Order: sequence, then C-alpha cells, then structure tokens
Amino acid sequence: MSFQWLEMRITEEKDRRKRETATLERLPGALEELHQALVVCVESYQKAFAPEAAAVHLHTSKIQVIVRHELDGKWQQSSRVEVLLVPALPGFQVDSGTGGEPRMVHVGLLPGDKLFYRDPVKDQYVTLEDLTRQILDRAFFPKLGE
Repeated sequence: MSFQWLEMRITEEKDRRKRETATLERLPGALEELHQALVVCVESYQKAFAPEAAAVHLHTSKIQVIVRHELDGKWQQSSRVEVLLVPALPGFQVDSGTGGEPRMVHVGLLPGDKLFYRDPVKDQYVTLEDLTRQILDRAFFPKLGE
C-alpha cells in the first residue's frame, strides 16, 4: 500500500536535500563574490582617504576588513570586520568586532545559479549592495548616524 502524502513528502525532502547540497557547494563561491564587492567598496574608501585607510583580505573561509585612521602621523587600526562562512546556516556570520552580537546572513540559490541573501532577524531579503552596507558602514563611518 502506498500513501500519497508520504510520496509527496519524500519528493519534497529529495528536492530540499538537492537544494541544500547545491547551496553548500556554491557557498565558497558566494564568499568570493562578496569579497569582490567588498574590494570595490574598500578601493573607493582608499581613494577618498588614503591607501592605508583600509584593507580587505580573503582567507579560505573568511573575509577580513581592517579600517585604519591616521593619528599623530601613524596609521592605527580603528575597526575590524570579519565575515565567516557558516555551512550549518548556510550563509555568513558578520562579526563587527565591537563585542555586539554577530549578524547572520542566510545564502541561498535562485534559478540560474544566482544567489540570494536573507536577514533572518528581519526576515527579509537583502541585495548585495545592502549586504555590503551592513558589513562596512559602521566600520568605515563610526561617527555618522545610521
């Protein structure tokens, strides 16, 4: 005897597992894409202030952004942001280094191998531009209001 509900749930679970596998395979590439977007932002910041004012580094499973300000003729680190891969999410954890709660960002796949980003706290999708702002705004401009 076969139950229709069971067959439907099996099909749904197979599809879910396939999407999850595809997302996990794409996650390192998603980190690289985010890194490229952050590089563009850091380069703009460097042009506006100085090449020493910021740096971005891509590691195997994280991106690190360092922001510096000149004090008494020396460049000193004023903030640091890390974006870590979290396969269990799947997505990213954004740690601003301020001691506050890290921000989680879900990453998923749309048709055509396109990525989406979702803020689970606000339960809303965000664009890549929104994501770069969430990551960099407080680090770059701590004295400016939201």
